[in-house]
Amino acid sequence: MAETKEKKALESSVLDQDSSAPSIHDGGILSEEAEREKHEVFKKTEGGVDFRTVTWQRACLIFLKIQISTGILGIPGALYSLGAIGGGLSIIGWQILNTWTAILMAEFRNRHPECHTLVDMCGKLWGSIGKEFVGVMFIVAYVFCTGSGILGTSIAFNALSEHGACSVAFSFAATVLVIAVSSIRTWGKMTWPLTAGFVSVMAGVLTVTIGVTFRDRPAAAPATGDYELGWYGIAYPTFAAGMTATATIFISSSGGPGYLPVIAEMKKPKDYKKAVIIVNIIVGAVYLSVSEVIYRWCGAWVASPSLGSAGPLLKKVAFGLALPSLIISAALFNHTGAKYVFVRILRDSPHLQTNSFVHWGTWLGVNFVLGILSWVLAEAIPIFNYLIALAGSICFAPMSLIFPACFWIYDYGYYRKSGKPRQVAFYYFHILIILIGTLLLIGGTYGTALSIKDAYETGAIGGAFSCADNSGTVA
Repeated sequence: MAETKEKKALESSVLDQDSSAPSIHDGGILSEEAEREKHEVFKKTEGGVDFRTVTWQRACLIFLKIQISTGILGIPGALYSLGAIGGGLSIIGWQILNTWTAILMAEFRNRHPECHTLVDMCGKLWGSIGKEFVGVMFIVAYVFCTGSGILGTSIAFNALSEHGACSVAFSFAATVLVIAVSSIRTWGKMTWPLTAGFVSVMAGVLTVTIGVTFRDRPAAAPATGDYELGWYGIAYPTFAAGMTATATIFISSSGGPGYLPVIAEMKKPKDYKKAVIIVNIIVGAVYLSVSEVIYRWCGAWVASPSLGSAGPLLKKVAFGLALPSLIISAALFNHTGAKYVFVRILRDSPHLQTNSFVHWGTWLGVNFVLGILSWVLAEAIPIFNYLIALAGSICFAPMSLIFPACFWIYDYGYYRKSGKPRQVAFYYFHILIILIGTLLLIGGTYGTALSIKDAYETGAIGGAFSCADNSGTVA
């Protein structure tokens, strides 16, 4: 009974939760800003390293780049499997659901401000074993994402140079650049590179989007004779193809786990919600318009990544414009994984916010190790769409769907027995989110694994650590 009363202190509204409202924290109530600040991971300081420099406007810029990164380059190809209508509905549906779960995660984090990442939040629910398990998942997720950015960068180098060197060398050069950028220490200082990266990827994507509409036929289609465009309103894919496409679209908007470390470095963490909503509306509009136009004009002949879809000349232009973004996207993901490990090692230590040798050695060392792991992964699975789909299925399905719904149920589980009808319905809505996440986890992983197996057997994927051109520039 006492627990139920305490948990009811959390509630402001079923649909309009407010993290600044009084809330439970390990049996106590956080109602004062000063009390909340005591539990923040990074303290506001003038004598040491000040991580708390991100305003909500800067958070918008960071969140935009977290979302519009390598994921947007895989969506047009996913529409071929799902069709224009099915794919469009998938984009809208995932965008809405991922927006909601991002808000759930951040609300829970602000009720428990000592949580730096999703990993700490899972520790609240499932103890040390759950925390360590999710910690491994978090690292794997961002190594996958970093690997996709490194692979995309090596494809760009090949396209721009017409395969001027071994692809392994290009991917290693990309890794060096990624580690250098990801070593920028705070999210506040990462804002401007990320803003440049957002402008870069939009310039490249818009070049392709406009360019494909001026062609008589897709660049990858046969040069003469009849051909099948492969555009469908509603497609009927195999289970493996459908789940791979669904996972690709899902991960493109599942940036919520990446928002949390940024919120920990905001001047006012409670301001995150307006940034999340603004960003996700923009992202949904960009994804829908760009992917539908490219799919309408390229159909089955969409390149992977999609920047190569407008012909040889515009391919070089698009990759040239998007090259900074590809590097910065991979750096963003590497920074996110490295910051988690960095805080885990130095938390509650004076070195966390001090310019000491231990501080810098830990930060740079973690960046280097994760960057090299990402490079190895990118060379082991050298096809862009499948790398993204694997990350979405194995890691982001739990982190962006299952876990956020569990956080909500942890704080509002009493709705099931003592809530009003609307609250009971809302409880089961979050159970449904868990089921959707479980389906994506199991089905998406199985489907993507089958797709990778088929691609290796048909020669669509080259060998691991292959020097061959991975951009389709050289036949």
